[in-house]
Amino acid sequence: MNIQEEAAVKRRKVIIDTDTAGDDTIAILTALHHFDVLGVLITGGNVRFDQEVENALYTIQVAGQGGADSRIPVYKGCERPLLAPWNSPTHLTVEDVHGSDGMGGANFPPAVQRPAEGHAVDFLIETVHRHPGEMTLLAIAPLTNIAMAIQKDPTIVPKIAHLYVMGGTNNALGNITPAAEYNFYTDPEAASLVLNSGIPATMVGWEMCTDFSLMDDDDHAEIAALGTSGAAFFAAVNQVVMSFNKTVHRLNGTTHPDTLLMAVAADEGIMTRSGDYFVDVETKGEWTRGYSVVDVNGRLGRPANVRVCQGIDRPLFKALLLDVLRVIR
Repeated sequence: MNIQEEAAVKRRKVIIDTDTAGDDTIAILTALHHFDVLGVLITGGNVRFDQEVENALYTIQVAGQGGADSRIPVYKGCERPLLAPWNSPTHLTVEDVHGSDGMGGANFPPAVQRPAEGHAVDFLIETVHRHPGEMTLLAIAPLTNIAMAIQKDPTIVPKIAHLYVMGGTNNALGNITPAAEYNFYTDPEAASLVLNSGIPATMVGWEMCTDFSLMDDDDHAEIAALGTSGAAFFAAVNQVVMSFNKTVHRLNGTTHPDTLLMAVAADEGIMTRSGDYFVDVETKGEWTRGYSVVDVNGRLGRPANVRVCQGIDRPLFKALLLDVLRVIR
């Protein structure tokens, strides 16, 4: 076995759960660069569900230009939140953030690969049982698929090695309401169920994104200077969010919460500070639905259930991002 083959064998097995748009695509590229990705699950979220599926398929095709496996299976999952009636309208989408296609208005052509047969929830359950104790879940979407899998087969919980979640905030401003981050707001019941399931979890909140992942005009120029297909793809999918952030969030650059989550999962040295706290999600508040309660001072007297990221090595994160985009020729 040569060095490259040995490195491939040691790569952690992961499943990505995504509502593919904008930064999800760069996160997927990052995961394919660092992990043995066994599958991609699609959850209703950022844009129209079928468009999310197409965006994931196209992103995997882009990754193939960097030597990554271009046939990672993509499974359709839950289109609606956990407690939504079967005939309810779809949840809140955010095309204003990511463009009508979720890809900055780039309107890429359909990928050659088509979605895999079967449901995302069933694939998740079967894969965890096939690799007990080895699977890491990388969640960058509302947690509906994972919650449904736990409800359908609770025996998967002790077999999941770790769950990395991009969601919520640690006592900070939300991005969809003043109180809530989008992934938790979209399906707070699912988020509460998953965080309290007993799966070892690390949460990277929205405030980590605004504090450490912001890419301004100078950063974008540095990325463009790479001159690769990866850099061009990054520029295309971020066209709309740059304008949205400046207008709505009053942030001078693009935000990359999902890529930051993948970076922490790939190299925990990027996470400079963290704490273990009791975390739960508000499901009933008139103004605070989706708010993540992070009990930093232990006032609730509940045992810690989530490791919460509280600091990031920004230069190291940026270097990791550049490495991913550099290899996609």
